[in-house]
Amino acid sequence: MSTSKETDCADSMKPGKISWAELTTGDPAAAIAYYTGLFGWGTQPFPDSGDDYTMFTHDGVPFAGVMKSPEGVPTHWKSYVVVADIDASIAQSASLGGTLCFGPEEIPTVGRIAIVQDPQGAVIGLHQPV
Repeated sequence: MSTSKETDCADSMKPGKISWAELTTGDPAAAIAYYTGLFGWGTQPFPDSGDDYTMFTHDGVPFAGVMKSPEGVPTHWKSYVVVADIDASIAQSASLGGTLCFGPEEIPTVGRIAIVQDPQGAVIGLHQPV
């Protein structure tokens, strides 16, 4: 029998649903202090990332991450949407006038990710779970 948390997790990995949010910022420590103070979120390091990536948690469950911005990249939040086939989704994005900005890249225990930009300039992440 599945628990409510197992059902919620399975539902969050259906294609078309947002699976993850990510904050890229010049000062991850300040962002962590702000969001944990504002919302009461917990934190935990991403496995094998050292201090480079911290996950935000709610009730002990990771749902978002924060990392340092590369030089010249402004602070921003980005959402990742679940896709069944990341390569097909990248091709579909291109056929609709989108541009591949990053990836696809394999993230151990997470799956494959990519970032695309729509024809109006907005970016969104694609996530093909393991």
